[in-house]
Amino acid sequence: MKGIILAAGKGTRLHPMTTIVSKQLLPVYDKPMIYYPLSTLMLLGITDVLIITTEKDNNMFKSLLGDGLEIGIDIKYKIQEDANGIAEAFIIAEEFINNEPITLILGDNLFYGHGYLDFLRNKINDIEGAIIFGYWVKNAQAYGVVEFDKDNRAISLEEKPVIPKSNYAVPGLYIYDNQVVALSKTLKPSKRGELEITDLNNLYLNKNSLHVEVLSRGVAWLDTGTQKSLIEAGKFIETIESRQGLKVGCIEEIAYQLELIKKSQLEQIIKKMPENDYKDYLKSLL
Repeated sequence: MKGIILAAGKGTRLHPMTTIVSKQLLPVYDKPMIYYPLSTLMLLGITDVLIITTEKDNNMFKSLLGDGLEIGIDIKYKIQEDANGIAEAFIIAEEFINNEPITLILGDNLFYGHGYLDFLRNKINDIEGAIIFGYWVKNAQAYGVVEFDKDNRAISLEEKPVIPKSNYAVPGLYIYDNQVVALSKTLKPSKRGELEITDLNNLYLNKNSLHVEVLSRGVAWLDTGTQKSLIEAGKFIETIESRQGLKVGCIEEIAYQLELIKKSQLEQIIKKMPENDYKDYLKSLL
């Protein structure tokens, strides 16, 4: 299984901050936003990652994360020329995917909670069809929405409906089998001029090969695409970290815990860091 982080787009909802920097490089409390989706992929056991960015921001992502070797993973980069929709990511990444199953996570989505990925870990390399998630929200009309029948089977998906058929939004974490590139190429642009991820999911739904996993109330999903939600996410992470003394989305810690890097490699990472709280935390792991 390979992974894609889609970190392109114009970040218009965060203007004027995103005039000069990608929103996925903005801080969520004590680390860049992109650390959180990258940590989710790593926790799934995915070490082969493609980051899709804009041409303007590409070098900044490379400066931050490099080739990933320092934390025991492989990171490559591709450019999305225009904001043509989430599903275009699979067409851009066709060579990288190479007919393998793929997980895509949006670069501004943050997940936190115990056990919500457990059901995936043992079968992530044997995916048949697609797996998406459902998360109860108050303002479902702002998201893609999934409707269930009385047996909790998904029966419809709509993108930003005026009158939602349920309160279950679809977060920005999607897992697909090796049909995804071919299916993405059949999509037509929506009225917004984009290849919609909801349309792709509907193709799987119509083939009876879409599984929707409902995230429990114990899982937090934060979309950090607006000023308000960005501040809320920072407060949430600060609260968790201050209470527990453990960091959320710390990619160096995850690499060390998963044995992607050795103690000596973590020591080298720490040695290169300036003196700050983040460095002190990594020291404490040793």
